[in-house]
Amino acid sequence: MKRIIFEQVRARQIFDSRGNPTIQAYTGDGEITTTASVPSGASTGRHEALELRDGGIEFGGKGVNRAIENVEGPIASSLIHRSFADVREVDLTMIKLDGTPNKSALGANAILSVSMAAARLFSRKNGLELFEYISSVSGRRPSIPVPMLNIINGGVHAGGELAVQEFLIVPSGFKNIFDALRASSEIYQSLKAHLKRKYGPFASNIGDEGGFVPPVKKTEDALQSIVESVTEAGYSPGTDVFLAIDAAASEFYRDGIYVIDGKEMEPAELGDYYISLASKFPIVSIEDPYDEEAFEDFAILNKRIGSKVQLIGDDIYVTNSARIRRGIEMKSSNAVLIKLNQIGTVSETVDSSLLAVNAGMNAVVSHRSGETTDDFIADLAVGLGTGQIKTGAPARGERVAKYNRLMEIASGHPDIPFSSVVFFGRK
Repeated sequence: MKRIIFEQVRARQIFDSRGNPTIQAYTGDGEITTTASVPSGASTGRHEALELRDGGIEFGGKGVNRAIENVEGPIASSLIHRSFADVREVDLTMIKLDGTPNKSALGANAILSVSMAAARLFSRKNGLELFEYISSVSGRRPSIPVPMLNIINGGVHAGGELAVQEFLIVPSGFKNIFDALRASSEIYQSLKAHLKRKYGPFASNIGDEGGFVPPVKKTEDALQSIVESVTEAGYSPGTDVFLAIDAAASEFYRDGIYVIDGKEMEPAELGDYYISLASKFPIVSIEDPYDEEAFEDFAILNKRIGSKVQLIGDDIYVTNSARIRRGIEMKSSNAVLIKLNQIGTVSETVDSSLLAVNAGMNAVVSHRSGETTDDFIADLAVGLGTGQIKTGAPARGERVAKYNRLMEIASGHPDIPFSSVVFFGRK
């Protein structure tokens, strides 16, 4: 691999998909310039790396001028005119410069923007596509991931009455990404027509991640609408297409009690409820079924249904290796969600993914609800070869950018296999 001597490290403010400011970085070696944009979450874990915001009046305090100043000041000073072997060396330099456990000095958004742009710079300098470079960093064989598409939005992504945050389709019964995404698009349009017939024209309004926001109050009603829409689109639920939910339970947890579907439930009762849903519907994956500190409750549910359902930890792990290790030791889940901006560098994201996979867990690369049109995570998912990506509905430019990139990679590299991920006996 060719080394890089940085000659340019800059940043500017852009907008994310919610119209809030975020940061875009530029890195260059005098011949090549690369950029990267950082997303932002709404349902965030309290242990995530710190996203540095300005405070004050402008943009409701969400400006990123301080983060930009850190990129163009201390970060640039630590990188420019120095030679680096790879993105890991760049990341380590910034981590040491920040010196805090959650990147609060410089801001995880500032550090990540440079880390992502640097990864692109190394890939181009070495004549590689980004996914190929990530594959070289991770040591993993590339694969095209099975998409998980959020087609009904609830929780903090929607502002409606559904407690569960995401209702997803998983088109894992297809031979390639093209057929999987074609089916997903057709089901999405089928669901749109279905909801309008059932609930009226306003049921086709969409939330942060492109999923519909119908006037539905109960989890089962949302799942039933999706099952019917899959059938109406000409596909078989439980054979071609499966379902998944992201409960984001921390958002409806208060003082030991979970409030869902208008009912108060203790952890054991909520576990029974999830098991009931999985028996009624072709659910292959449940994310964040409990609060972000409930390692033991996760473990109990994993013991009960982990042989049949993928149980993903997101807020509980926040792509943090220390928390993932705790989950591995306690057998809290059989899968982990991977988000770049939860930890704040590309190399740490790779390491967290490898830690999970080497322990026998599944890993799912994920977007954030406040996204940009940067398609970095499509290459990340392919390069890590972990087999799954979650990046929203087949709608809105910031979501379809990732799906379009996956199809571009698959078209240009027909030798890369479509993931053979098996959801506990159900592909």
